Amino acid sequence: MKNKFLVIGCGRLGASIANSESENGKNVIVIDSDPSSFDRLNDSFSGYKITADATDISSLEAAYIKTAEEVSIATGNDNVNLFLAHLCYDVYKVPKIVVRFNDPDYSALISGMNIKAIFPFELSLNKFKTLEGGSHK
Repeated sequence: MKNKFLVIGCGRLGASIANSESENGKNVIVIDSDPSSFDRLNDSFSGYKITADATDISSLEAAYIKTAEEVSIATGNDNVNLFLAHLCYDVYKVPKIVVRFNDPDYSALISGMNIKAIFPFELSLNKFKTLEGGSHK
């Protein structure tokens, strides 16, 4: 299995990423502890779904973390996301890691690492400013 893209967390963001990457021809594996979360995936989703706790290393290894080319981490818990990002970076040496944090202060905890972070609050604020025309009077 080549071009493995692992998505950890199948909420709205994780499911959207999984759907998009699947449509782009990547071999997508989604891990979530709640089997009903996979209902968010499109009918055309062609990847694999694993119901498991991603903080359990055996579950990650069952999801081919050792050979994943990319990992997207989007659980609803910043601490879990931070742990998983460090695990993917330090232990499994995943080449491309993107993690979602709700708290922008978490960026300091991945400083100097080749991990990209997104912050929904900042993305929403920037979009709001764009729609508003720059500043509110």
